Amino acid sequence: MQENDRDLLPEGLGDRLVQQAWTSQTVRRAAHDVLASHGYARVETPVLEFEKALAHRMAGVQVRRMFRFVDPVSLRMLALRSDITAQVARIAATGLAEAPRPLRLSYSGQVVTIKGDGLDPARERLQVGAELVGADSTEAVAEIVELAIETLRAAGATGVSVDFTLPDLVDTLSAGALPLPAQNIEAVRQMLDAKDAGGLVDAGGEAYLPLLYAVGPFDTAIERLAAFDAENTQERGVLASRIAALRAIAARVSGKARLTLDPSERHGFEYQSWFGFTIYADGIPGSMGRGGTYSILGQTGRNPEAATGFSLYPDPLIESLSAAAGEERRLFLPLGHDREVASRQRAIGWVTVAALSEADDALALGCSHKLEGGEAVAL
Repeated sequence: MQENDRDLLPEGLGDRLVQQAWTSQTVRRAAHDVLASHGYARVETPVLEFEKALAHRMAGVQVRRMFRFVDPVSLRMLALRSDITAQVARIAATGLAEAPRPLRLSYSGQVVTIKGDGLDPARERLQVGAELVGADSTEAVAEIVELAIETLRAAGATGVSVDFTLPDLVDTLSAGALPLPAQNIEAVRQMLDAKDAGGLVDAGGEAYLPLLYAVGPFDTAIERLAAFDAENTQERGVLASRIAALRAIAARVSGKARLTLDPSERHGFEYQSWFGFTIYADGIPGSMGRGGTYSILGQTGRNPEAATGFSLYPDPLIESLSAAAGEERRLFLPLGHDREVASRQRAIGWVTVAALSEADDALALGCSHKLEGGEAVAL
C-alpha cells in the first residue's frame, strides 16, 4: 500500500463523526427504551465466535457472507458475526435454556458481512432487534410486528409500512395442494420471487401464477390470496389458517402502519418459517429491517424450539436524522466560571464546553452562547 493510502478504510466501512455518532446513540437508546418497556431483557454477545456455533444454530444462516479465519489459540475456525439473531438463539438454547418461556430478549451491535446487499455497499451495519423465544403463535407474531413498528417510530422514523409474506408458501403448497417435482421447487420459488410469469410457467409452476397477483395493499391482496386458496388448490382451504393469522395480525397493527402483502416473497427470509415481514419508513431507501418466525436448534442439533423476532438496521435513518439535526445548545464556560452555575445549566439541557486556556475561542469550539454573570448570553 502506498504511503498516502495508509488512512483509507476498506470499501463498505466508515467512521461516524460527532453528529452521526451522537444520533446513533440516541436512536439505539430510544429503541432499547421501548424494548425494555415491553419486557425484553437486553443481552450482549461477542463480535467473534466459532464458525460452527454461528452457522448451525439456525437453518439458512449463510456462512459464505461471514469473514472467517483460524483462531491461533484453539486452531478452530472463527467468524465475525453477520447476524446477532443466531447468537441470541445460542444464548436461549444454552445459558438460558432453563429460563421460563416465552423468553423475551433484546440486543444491539455491529454486524459485518463480506459483501454489501444489492446496491448498498455497506459491509458493517448496526443491528437492533428483539426475539420472543418459545412461541410463534399468531399472538406472539402480532406482538413482534407491533413492537417493531413502535421501536422504529420511537427511533425517529415516520410513515412506517409493513409488508407481510409467507416464506414457506411454496413448500406448503407443493407438499400436497399444488404438487411439484422436487427438482422444480427451487426454480418455482425463484420465479415467484422475481415476479416472472414466463419463467414460472417454464419452471412447471403454472398453477402458481395467481400468486403473482395476490400482491399489494393488504385488504385487497388478502382477498385475492383467499380466492386462490378456495379455487385453485386441490385441497381447498389449505392456507385457511395462514390467511386467518394474517388477518388477525393486520387487525392488531391497523392504524399504526401501512400494510401490504406479498405472500411469495423469499428474498431475505432464509431462516423464517411460516410468517415473515419487511418494514419500511418514508424517506429511507430500501428496507429498515425484517422479522418473522423461525426455529432454534437444541444443543444436539435436535429438539427445535419455536421463536419469533425482528431485526432493524437503522443506519440510513441515522444518516437522515443527523443531516436534519438542528444546532446543539452549547454553552462556553470561561476560565474561573462558577461550577455550581455551570452544573445548573447542564441540568436544564445545556451542553457546556469549559475553557482550558485564555486562547480558547467559544465560536471556534462550536458554542452558540457564553456564560456571563451566571446567565447564558448569545454570541
